[in-house]
Amino acid sequence: MKNIAVLDQNTIDKIAAGEVIERPASIVKELVENAIDAGANAITVEIKEGGISFIRITDNGEGIETSQVPLAFLRHATSKISKVEDLLNVASLGFRGEALSSIAAVCQVELITKTAGNLMGCRYLIEGGTEKGMDEIGAPEGTTFLVRNIFYNTPARKKFLKSPMTEAGYISDLMERMALSHPEIAFKFINSNQTKLHTSGNTNLKDIIYGIYGRDIAANLVEIHVEDEDVSIDGFIGKPVISRGNRNYENYFINGRYIKSSIIAKAIEDGYKTFMMQHKYPFTALQFTVDGRILDINVHPTKMELRFADGQKMYQMVYHAVKQGLSHREMIPEVSVKDEKRKTDVPQMKKPSAIPEPFEKNRREQIREERSLYDGEKKGVLPTPKEIDAFMKYGSAGQGTSPEQMMKPYLTEKKPGTLARVSAEIPGTAQEGRAEAEPVKAPDTGERKEEAAHAQPAGRQMELKFLSQESAREHRLIGQVFGTYWLVEFNEKLYIIDQHAAHEKVLYERTMKNLENKEFTSQQLSPPMILTLSMQEEELLKRYMEHFTRLGFEISPFGGREYAVSAVPANLYGIAQRELFLEMLDGMAEQPGRVQAEMINEKIASMSCKAAVKGNHQMSAAEADALIDELLRLENPYNCPHGRPTIISMTKYEMEKKFKRIV
Repeated sequence: MKNIAVLDQNTIDKIAAGEVIERPASIVKELVENAIDAGANAITVEIKEGGISFIRITDNGEGIETSQVPLAFLRHATSKISKVEDLLNVASLGFRGEALSSIAAVCQVELITKTAGNLMGCRYLIEGGTEKGMDEIGAPEGTTFLVRNIFYNTPARKKFLKSPMTEAGYISDLMERMALSHPEIAFKFINSNQTKLHTSGNTNLKDIIYGIYGRDIAANLVEIHVEDEDVSIDGFIGKPVISRGNRNYENYFINGRYIKSSIIAKAIEDGYKTFMMQHKYPFTALQFTVDGRILDINVHPTKMELRFADGQKMYQMVYHAVKQGLSHREMIPEVSVKDEKRKTDVPQMKKPSAIPEPFEKNRREQIREERSLYDGEKKGVLPTPKEIDAFMKYGSAGQGTSPEQMMKPYLTEKKPGTLARVSAEIPGTAQEGRAEAEPVKAPDTGERKEEAAHAQPAGRQMELKFLSQESAREHRLIGQVFGTYWLVEFNEKLYIIDQHAAHEKVLYERTMKNLENKEFTSQQLSPPMILTLSMQEEELLKRYMEHFTRLGFEISPFGGREYAVSAVPANLYGIAQRELFLEMLDGMAEQPGRVQAEMINEKIASMSCKAAVKGNHQMSAAEADALIDELLRLENPYNCPHGRPTIISMTKYEMEKKFKRIV
């Protein structure tokens, strides 16, 4: 029989490191969080070979006292908490005191730090958990970590790392989320001597979203602000037009910490349920400020998960915040008939005035940038002599072409290194909403920026809504095409309405209203419909019998496991009652954790789909007019219960461009 033995310190450190340090991104996460906790407002992360061979993290925080540097690398040594009660009100991102000891156990670490009160800084070397040296050095205020050769002493761990490009991608994702979670901090991320991310730290979350995700997402955001006594939610959610096929764009942060929560993810997706297609996921960037007393953040080795004292309350708050943010807005997708691919500008972020760089690198970088900008202004804007000769030869042939028109392409083209790029980095200038051929203008005030952000985005909220009582008088019903779609002209736009999706939505809202007002009517069945249920279905039926009765069903036991359905809701009479009823029971069995009302609502959507008028069905103009009139009164008329759009639009400009009336 084997004897029980206490492991040596070296083995203990490597086991602990395995829990905290999974890959280079784990090191970056822990050290950047330490920099944030140290009060830094500018942080630079530089990596090489995906962070496997080299990571440098520089901040301008308060630094570490020279006498305390060796202590910082001991296990469970921390300045964040001092007793167990402090875990209930942890305000910092780190608190366990495991990060530095875990990193030092599997890497070669060099630390350079200086506090505000000291004349000299400290340089400390530690490799594989063993101290190699400590001496004084001249350094700027703040802390710089240089981490080399991750897992150099544990080759079994190193062989499980991905390629340098993949590992760099993980770090890039992490830095983007760090920037979103702390818009007040200027972040800079450099990968193999190339700057990949540079935020200004101006506290404007929308600027950061634009810099990371581009113009299309930044132009289709809905601002959210909700609060109660324990929780506040601020940030942006995307309109349904920018949905994605996975959850990578669902960003939410609790007290500045990026986490993953099944409760919050479920609440967000349920809030979008009737606005978005199935298997599509929204964009969100939400900041949660939560009282520490209702959180348990000490439940995961990397602090990526946490536990809420009242998960149901959090679900309801997030669900209603998303639902209300999307409701009462005009969200008709605008389609384009263009064939050519549209050019997109590479987003440029304005640079912060100061960013911590290793020693003299900041000065050299500044000189290099000034030279490149000067060269760019000289090269990219004006036509070459050969092009001027061609203009003189062909442009004066009396064809009605003015010199301004001939010179226009050179004055408006945006090339890298030209004035367009320079102006994008000047505070107060926004390029996101301008047409591509618009001339580059001088920097303007915040008022111009606001105009640009709202300039004709897809699915925008217009001043005069298509579906409103005021504009209904100006609708011109053109007719029906393909037996499915109705064409309506309004406000220099062509609106195309899917009669099936629209009728489906009308029936859904009507059913929901009746459910709330208890105005259901029943239609008797003769003879009754007899159903044979399994034990599970029988239990579900008994549990939700009250809901079925409110809908208009009349159900009674018929002996054994059989039940007689003697009446169904009047609007479902004659529409495959047996299949619908069993479908509702099956749906409840699949989602036992959902709120009862939500389960019923989902099945009502299914029933509405069955009862709605189908495609390829001829409707009269009067019926179409009545359908549009009923759409006007709905809370969210822009999507069917399954998330498909009920209406799309096409501008007069797009059509004229396709017919070459506008070139």
